Amino acid sequence: MKKTSEKPFNSLLDVVKRFPDEKSCREYLAYARWGDLPICVHCGYTEKIYRINDGKLYKCAKCRKQFTVRVGTIFEDSALPLQKWFMAIYLLTAHKKGISSVQLGKDIGVTQKTAWFMLHRIRYAVRTKTFNKKLSGTIEADETYVGGHGHKAGRGSEAKTPVFGMAQRGGDVEAQAVTRVNMETLVPILNERVDSDSTIMTDEWKAYQKLGRRFKSHQHVNHNRGEYARGDVHTNTIESFWSMLKRGIYGIYHHVSPKHLDKYVDEFEFRCNSKHVADARRFGLMLNICQGRLTHEQLIGS
Repeated sequence: MKKTSEKPFNSLLDVVKRFPDEKSCREYLAYARWGDLPICVHCGYTEKIYRINDGKLYKCAKCRKQFTVRVGTIFEDSALPLQKWFMAIYLLTAHKKGISSVQLGKDIGVTQKTAWFMLHRIRYAVRTKTFNKKLSGTIEADETYVGGHGHKAGRGSEAKTPVFGMAQRGGDVEAQAVTRVNMETLVPILNERVDSDSTIMTDEWKAYQKLGRRFKSHQHVNHNRGEYARGDVHTNTIESFWSMLKRGIYGIYHHVSPKHLDKYVDEFEFRCNSKHVADARRFGLMLNICQGRLTHEQLIGS
């Protein structure tokens, strides 16, 4: 299989030039998924996979089934050419605050409804909830509130959805929507996702009061007393993520329903965790994790 190179993408025009037709897109996607050895999507066999019709089809020598490079990915069963998908991926991942379905539809020549579904498929691919390695070192933990119609900010906000997040200093951010911000909800998440030999930084919220028993140490700042930093003790990293998330949601998407909020959190989590990566590399990372099929019925019923 032809090896693909990651040429810099400085604009949407660069993406179009790099992927001028379906064949170039297929070859790039195949290498991003499998490297030099195609893998049968039906049985996992790798030793002998035949390429048919100039790579449009593959056939497994073991199970004898045929498949395309799209099968088992977010592109499966889509009638759109891969070039439009690649353009959408580039636009979503390159824009620091995201892109609306209305704007994406105009940019790539599809309806708003189609663009909305495409964006949600891409968010489905970049979800980062299946982590292998726990956060470690110094971890900042905090929660915020998104959506709703009330003007009250912070805890007790009317009709707003709480989102809990953890930021490893010098590392990744992990966040998710939660039902409540009490000890019974937040502590199990910390136990699951944070190494016990870590130092936890929080504010004074009562849900965090007993974390010193579970981790190496726990330090906090008291926001109620106007304290936001005491030397290295602060939650500025995770609060910066909240600012980025809210600027995107309120500035670009305007309104996000509680049902879909976690998908948007996934999008901004991926964007934050790849912020030091060039656009071309981020694009490649997205295609590396494009496995997983999301149907319209699954999306609207989730």
